[in-house]
Parts: sequence; structure tokens; C-alpha cells
Amino acid sequence: MTFKIIRLVDQPEMKEQSAQWFHEKWGIPLQAYRESMEDCLANKHSIPQWYIAVEGERIIGGMGVIENDFHDRKDLAPNVCAVYTEKQKRGQGVAGALLNYVCSDMKSKGISTLYLVTNHTDFYERYGWEFLCLVQGEGESEPSRMYVHK
Repeated sequence: MTFKIIRLVDQPEMKEQSAQWFHEKWGIPLQAYRESMEDCLANKHSIPQWYIAVEGERIIGGMGVIENDFHDRKDLAPNVCAVYTEKQKRGQGVAGALLNYVCSDMKSKGISTLYLVTNHTDFYERYGWEFLCLVQGEGESEPSRMYVHK
């Protein structure tokens, strides 16, 4: 079965299911996702924005775009965040399709440069992301890799 990508602003009824899904994947408080998604729905053409990949009724992947993904470089914004694909769906193009979709959607809103914090290497480069610098995450002992997409 194929999947489709949904912008939360286009299907606000997916907010609660999406907030719950991201909360389960990342352990960030459910209320934080709800509040960010409510901001997304109230301000459809600005940051934050949320995206999910669905197969039937099931969320199989997702990501957001927020001002800052919990790091010390507040000048590097906005940030793609909460990138996740269900384990059994990895290697099937879900994250890549989401990344390409999100970059295109942000560009249509006049935002051509995006940043992303990760410790993955050799994945994001395949989709046009370039290593920029190391950043210090809140409460993290080791720095993380910051990527940029222009």
C-alpha cells in the first residue's frame, strides 16, 4: 500500500491522533505537541507546521517545523524536528518523501533555508542537507550535528 503526506493545516481533525503519535515516539509531553499543533492551526502560513505520512488511517511517519529544536543556536531557525518513521516502514522512502515535501511547502511560504539537528550521518545528505556545525542541545552532554537545507 502507498502512503500519502498530510499537512495538519489541511486536516485539523488529525491533531489529537498526531499529537499522541509524536508524544509516543519522542517522549515529549503530549501537551507540548498539542500546543504547537494548535499554534500551527491558528497560524496556517507561519511556523510551527506539522506533517504526517499516513497509510490508510495509520500514521507511519511525521515531522514538524518549529523555531528551535532545543539547542543553543537560536539564530539557526526554523528547524525541522521530530523526524520519525515507523520501524517496519523504514527504507521505503517515507522520511525522504516527507523531507522533500516539507522543504517544498516551506519554500512556498517564503522560507527557503531550514535547519535540522541530528546525530545521524549519511541519511540527510541524500536529500540535499549539508552539515553546518555542531550545536549544544538543552541538557545534552555531547553536541549534536546541525544540518542546513537551502
